[in-house]
Amino acid sequence: MPSTFRPIVAATSSLAALTLAGCSALESPAPVSYALADMGDYIMAAVLSPARPAEDKARDEARQPEEIVAFAGVQRGDTIAEMAPGGGYYTRILSQTVGPEGKVYALMPAFYANREGGLDTINAIAEQYGNVEVVVVEGYDAMSLPEQVDLVWTTENYHDFANGDIGVTNAWAFDALKPGGIYFVEDHAAPGTGLAATSTLHRIDPAAVREQVAAAGFTLEAESDVLRNPADPHTAGPREFGGVTDKFAFRFRKPG
Repeated sequence: MPSTFRPIVAATSSLAALTLAGCSALESPAPVSYALADMGDYIMAAVLSPARPAEDKARDEARQPEEIVAFAGVQRGDTIAEMAPGGGYYTRILSQTVGPEGKVYALMPAFYANREGGLDTINAIAEQYGNVEVVVVEGYDAMSLPEQVDLVWTTENYHDFANGDIGVTNAWAFDALKPGGIYFVEDHAAPGTGLAATSTLHRIDPAAVREQVAAAGFTLEAESDVLRNPADPHTAGPREFGGVTDKFAFRFRKPG
């Protein structure tokens, strides 16, 4: 079992002196105006960006985005395929982290596109952030991108994918990645349940995820416990549980 990863993104002296130009909801995020020391600075700048809406920032304590993005191994200039980005919480952060030389493909399920206004939020993000492209897909088991990517990213959605042909979905992720690329999976935990809770409690057994993704050819490189919550009894769905759910985060690697 890989050792548990506890990334710490510390504020450097350059980050402490950070000043970002304000921007409205219709303006592109302003570039940072200081010399960035490392990826920790880029990530923190993305999290602190005034372009992010207040409702997203209110979720940061529960989601720990600066630590999660660092753990996932996101790099400046990366091309990322984000599966089921929802309202774009991570899309905004990933977009600013990879920077203008990088790209984020926001892979939205077709049932969102078929709802009135279902794509409005993610389309607005794509318009605001110049390196985000929305791709509507019928399912995450059959889709194509114009290029291989550095990282396939999914948060709090893998349990839904597991209700379909997860073997094909994971095989797609494998093929979509460049050699040595990363498959990042974070979701609500239901230890010891296998796949029994995926459609009922909208959780999944971390052991089942490790097994399924390994079967597609990936190697589990690291896991993080930053989102673990031992006080969660795992007996209610995320929307019914009154606290912050117990979550796992895995970083898988496609062999180079």
